[in-house]
Amino acid sequence: MQYYVPPVARLIEEFEKLPGIGHKTAQRLAFHVLAMTKSSAQQMASAIIDAKEKIITCACCQNLTDISPCNICGDSRRNQTVICVVESPRDVIAMDKTREFHGTFHVLHGAISPMDDIGPDDIRLKELLHRVAQCPIEEVIMATNPNIEGEATALYIAKLLKPFGIKVTRLAHGIPVGGDLEYADEVTLTRALEGRREI
Repeated sequence: MQYYVPPVARLIEEFEKLPGIGHKTAQRLAFHVLAMTKSSAQQMASAIIDAKEKIITCACCQNLTDISPCNICGDSRRNQTVICVVESPRDVIAMDKTREFHGTFHVLHGAISPMDDIGPDDIRLKELLHRVAQCPIEEVIMATNPNIEGEATALYIAKLLKPFGIKVTRLAHGIPVGGDLEYADEVTLTRALEGRREI
């Protein structure tokens, strides 16, 4: 039985397509949009269309941007010889917020995952290899997620970069600040031990 008139049902269906949005949340979002003024709804729709039309990927780092090269790649104060490889544009923001990394980035737009039919050709690996071959790169930092897919991607890229003779490093993993040892899993504790440093 159809509970909603077709335009509302379609709006709910579209919201359900978003990641992490279930049916109940999609309903709430749809009714929130319906409660908005026509002007506010048009502004939201316009923002979506504007972003889709103006956002491109940076020719250098593959990050989302509205200019190419992006602001990070075009910043002469950054160390252009160090590349931090991340899985998504959100990871660039997370790393940059630390204010501790002063190099450049490369966004893969995914990770190798045979279970999901995502192979090396489905992420931005060719662009990374081309960049390393063309530019004087000294270090590539693998900052992929600490899961099976991220680890496999990091190892695969490290193997591809070996012939270039550049330093390839991996972000340290371990116990989060404020965490308790008793709640950490064996892999996390092992990584924390491997990444220990002198104080």
